[in-house]
Amino acid sequence: MAGPGGEGTTGHADRARLRVSDADREQTVEVLKAAFVQGRVTQDELDMRSGQAFTARTYADLAVLTADLPAGITQARPPRQRARAQTRPPGDRTVQKALRIDAAATVVMVGAWTAALLAQAENSAVGTLLIAVTFTWFGIVILTGSVMLESRLQKRPGRQIPPGPGRGGAGQTHRRLAVGPSE
Repeated sequence: MAGPGGEGTTGHADRARLRVSDADREQTVEVLKAAFVQGRVTQDELDMRSGQAFTARTYADLAVLTADLPAGITQARPPRQRARAQTRPPGDRTVQKALRIDAAATVVMVGAWTAALLAQAENSAVGTLLIAVTFTWFGIVILTGSVMLESRLQKRPGRQIPPGPGRGGAGQTHRRLAVGPSE
């Protein structure tokens, strides 16, 4: 038997018994916060209703908390901004390029060692070439690592490389010469 609203009333009653998600609870709390900002509920009511919203189990439980508030209350406030996705700043291209250089140098070094080991070459020229390739690779890794570190340190606002000894660092004390009467 359908109520005054026809079939919709039965559907509404079924929905009221469904369990709510955390997102539903948070949305109700956002509506309550908007009502507080607009002066429709007091701080005590906001606290009490928010607590009830977080413990609500069904849509009926949540509906009771906002039944005395206007339906369009959420449009009266600016939309909540989502947290920004972690995007790399444009300056990180330096780090990306350094990593690519490291990868290429590593591929060349591993290739040279693999070729020498597979060929079982015991020629001193091959050994010298392997040592040169290995030291070149090591130098590239150190150089690109320092470039990446410098790039990261420049991007951190308020952070600086601490001054070395003799540059007026925080731990260095300054002595003032006493100026007295000349003799």
